[in-house]
Amino acid sequence: MDGQIIRAEYSDIMQKSYIDYAMSVIISRALPDVRDGLKPVQRRTLYDMYELGIRYDRPYRKSARIVGDTMGKYHPHGDSSIYDALVVMAQDFKKGLALVDGHGNFGSIEGDGAAAMRYTEARLQKVTQVAFLADLDKDVVDFGPNFDETEKEPLVLPARIPNLLVNGADGIAVGMVTSIPSHNLCEVIDAVKAMIRNNKITTGGLMKYIKGPDFPTGGIIVNESDLPAIYESGQGKLRIRGRVVTEKVKGGRERLVVTEIPYTMMGANIGKFLNDVAALVETRKTTDIVDISNQSSKEGIRIVLELRRGADVEKLKNLLYKKTRLEDTFGVNMLAVADGRPETLSLRQVIEYHIDFQFEVTTRKYQNLLEKEEKKKEIQEGLIRACDVIDLIIEILRGSKSREQVKACLVDGVTEGIRFRTEKSRKLAAKLGFTEAQANAILDMRLYRLIGLEVEVLMKEHEATLKNIALYQDILNNYDSMAAVIIRELDSFKKEFGRPRRTTLETAEEIVLEEPKTEEMPVVFLMDRFGYAHTVDESVYERNREAADSENRFVLRCLNTDRLCVFTDSGRVHLLKVLDVPYGKFRDKGTPLDNLCNYSSSEESFVAVLALNDIRDTVLTFVTRQAMVKQVQGAEFDVSKRTIAATKLQDGDALTAVHAAAEQAHLVLGTEHGFFLRFPVSEIPLKKKGAIGVRGMKLAGDDAVSGVYWLEGGQSPEAEYGGKPVRLNRLRIGSRDSKGTKARA
Repeated sequence: MDGQIIRAEYSDIMQKSYIDYAMSVIISRALPDVRDGLKPVQRRTLYDMYELGIRYDRPYRKSARIVGDTMGKYHPHGDSSIYDALVVMAQDFKKGLALVDGHGNFGSIEGDGAAAMRYTEARLQKVTQVAFLADLDKDVVDFGPNFDETEKEPLVLPARIPNLLVNGADGIAVGMVTSIPSHNLCEVIDAVKAMIRNNKITTGGLMKYIKGPDFPTGGIIVNESDLPAIYESGQGKLRIRGRVVTEKVKGGRERLVVTEIPYTMMGANIGKFLNDVAALVETRKTTDIVDISNQSSKEGIRIVLELRRGADVEKLKNLLYKKTRLEDTFGVNMLAVADGRPETLSLRQVIEYHIDFQFEVTTRKYQNLLEKEEKKKEIQEGLIRACDVIDLIIEILRGSKSREQVKACLVDGVTEGIRFRTEKSRKLAAKLGFTEAQANAILDMRLYRLIGLEVEVLMKEHEATLKNIALYQDILNNYDSMAAVIIRELDSFKKEFGRPRRTTLETAEEIVLEEPKTEEMPVVFLMDRFGYAHTVDESVYERNREAADSENRFVLRCLNTDRLCVFTDSGRVHLLKVLDVPYGKFRDKGTPLDNLCNYSSSEESFVAVLALNDIRDTVLTFVTRQAMVKQVQGAEFDVSKRTIAATKLQDGDALTAVHAAAEQAHLVLGTEHGFFLRFPVSEIPLKKKGAIGVRGMKLAGDDAVSGVYWLEGGQSPEAEYGGKPVRLNRLRIGSRDSKGTKARA
């Protein structure tokens, strides 16, 4: 290949490289295998713990030791990914069946992270050892080389329970995502047994056993009627609610107690729920809650909402379900690696793949056991026969010169070179015909085995071996016998590791919350130069008009039911409800606009604030720093989104002004170099909001628009240049796209 140039299409190479990368992430990192329900990092961690002897009945070992050994031998992708996987497998609030027994701080349901790996310890759970790692020495699964081909690792663990359903899975691959809810172990085992007995069972038949997902956090699934379609297609959405109970307290009052949360509310979302409830009180969406406290502990979730006397409990529950994460959606996408490729599976397909895998594992196990028993039988038969002709064998041993000579005589009947007492003994020796394994066993046999009792023990062992062979042959040759073995194992797992269902199922109507109508009233929007905004009553503004106008950058009369359009120099417009702006006293500081919409004070500055009701039926005039102008229908900004592009800008340009000018008004553009151009607004063409616009004024060199003024309705504003006033209404009326008049400094 030296000196040879290979020509290839760049796009083809990129496509192939990307596909190879994507498949590597999908198969080797992000998605679980349908057979054992584990991702590679989970499988390697559990196998490494098994290899290190960190069993459930042995002492804990440092997590750092486990992580380091796993990374060095099997998973060279960084210690954080291995430790994160180890932590999740130890968290019983995330997994329906924890696979690792953690000792130390392994995090909490409220989002507290686990301690560093040097502080925590771990070992295998009993269920992991007996249901995932047992029989690895019986050649039940294939092994492959590790990343540097110095070790062997199992390509899949011989999991005896359908872990993909029991523990669920979540992961993000390249272009695809998996999200499988956890299920109840007892129900899943019953469904597996039902399909083993009747392989034509439908999804509906399986759902007689598997009622629905069973999350470790409990909760209530309220769209039970959607489950058949979800299990049939492998995709859909679950609506989960937290469990709320009512408790009586002294004084005739009641309180709501959240005892179970939706699975999606774990972690930081619990704190967000508390903040959302507080916000409902602050915005006066409800006045029934007087206090809220999180009393959760190791015993479980307990979030207490103290209510005022006479509170409408049912209405408040509906408000919490509608306005907070107490009711949430869990997206189901049962995507897993099946037969070496990613596939979205139905409930029936997942169980079918698991059963096929169980029969494969059981077949390989009993084939291995049968081979061992047949080898044992061969040796036992040889020893029993040797006991019957022991005198002849001793004569052969005494007359031989080497072990090889004796072995040749026992196996092939070669008697040359061996001294026999009689010719009859020679003839009998030539007919012995032991196998090579039997001959080795005879030569290795100790003399005490010739004791009568030992011979009887040997005969009993032989009988037991024959029974085992018959049993194993029956299991391997009879479907019902093998099925009975698998079912017996499943029953033992169900009895030892099963637990009652935590999540309840029901079909509930979607909550329709009738919010009280807000009484429409005129208010005045005030925003200072620092971006702090609030609204006040019109009468309050009128009493403090002079101070309000001088202290605030934007003063706008509007209705409290209106929406505001906040235009910025980046060419964007942020829409927010006036009701979201705090209403209060004149001297209130207000709230930063950053907290009310998607505005970012570090990236953009305010240009104009307009009420949508005022501009919906008007035309807005836009002016940029590079003197680009256009007019846009105000109705184009009546959208449901919170932030949209108000105009398109050229590189280096910025929006300078937005104004609802009358058609007969005049526009004056002032530049940094002292040029002023006055022309009618009617000369500016009407464009869409996505257009750049047209040139309003010719700029020389590095000049730019620094001031925009509107002459309308008898107004005569003044500008300033070089410390001297410029009377704008005395400027000569020019035309758009001209240079303008130079002011005297």
